[in-house]
Amino acid sequence: QVQLVESGGGLVQAGDSLRLSCAASTLTFGSYTIGWFRQGPGKEREFVAAIGWTGSPTAYAHSVKDRITISRDNAKNTVYLQMNSLNPEDTAIYYCAARVRLDGSYSSPEMYDYWGQGTQVTVST
Repeated sequence: QVQLVESGGGLVQAGDSLRLSCAASTLTFGSYTIGWFRQGPGKEREFVAAIGWTGSPTAYAHSVKDRITISRDNAKNTVYLQMNSLNPEDTAIYYCAARVRLDGSYSSPEMYDYWGQGTQVTVST
């Protein structure tokens, strides 16, 4: 069983930056692909970014790829999501998820085996 804990969310103003963290409780963290998803008020959960177990490949949702960077530090069992130029449409609960499988779409939530509880990001105007 893998436990994932997200942190770094909060209330920010439009144009600000945030860095979210996803910490995992497993000695084999380097074997997992990690994805970030978000769910805004009244919206379905949507894919944000993913990173392979070596740090590549990376994948981004088209809507965020110019503003968001995903990275990982396997020595710290942590994946980061750097978000810049935040706008109110980025308001959501952000979840990280882990998967072992190498095949299948990075953007499909059903391809992930473990999920964190989420961290709230609120962007005000």
